[in-house]
Amino acid sequence: MKSYSFAPIASTDATILILGTMPGTKSLELQQYYGHPQNNFWRFMFEILNEDFSKEYQTRKSLLIKNNIALWDVLQFCERVGSLDSAIKNEITNDFELFLKNHSNIKTIFFNGQKAASFFKKYVTIDNKYQLITLPSTSPANASKTLESKLSEWKIIRQFLKFE
Repeated sequence: MKSYSFAPIASTDATILILGTMPGTKSLELQQYYGHPQNNFWRFMFEILNEDFSKEYQTRKSLLIKNNIALWDVLQFCERVGSLDSAIKNEITNDFELFLKNHSNIKTIFFNGQKAASFFKKYVTIDNKYQLITLPSTSPANASKTLESKLSEWKIIRQFLKFE
């Protein structure tokens, strides 16, 4: 099945970029980043940003924008049966040269999982002015760590935020 990523969620003021690999089947069906109800991405973000959890997608997007966090995927296109990153074939990356040029305040890039980091490092060349940090995947398929352990690692994002 051919899959295409979504447009980024980002304001020009973004200072942090979080990258997934490619939307899964449920996300594509809902046309929402991390749309699978068992994916913990949104729960983690609300916890990290000290906000009450919401299932409303517009509220979720606004939460990121308000905190100068951009969200996108490493891949623009791929062929994949199902939702597992290990099934990805014939991948094409998004245009990070243009994106980072248009979002010049971004200095830290977080990867939601090893596969996102792997594809990025394989295909994308960027200046060494960016700090690259790989976090454990929030996907329910990643059962190698406990929920608490994953959240603990994700909380590093707080160090890069400017709380008012």
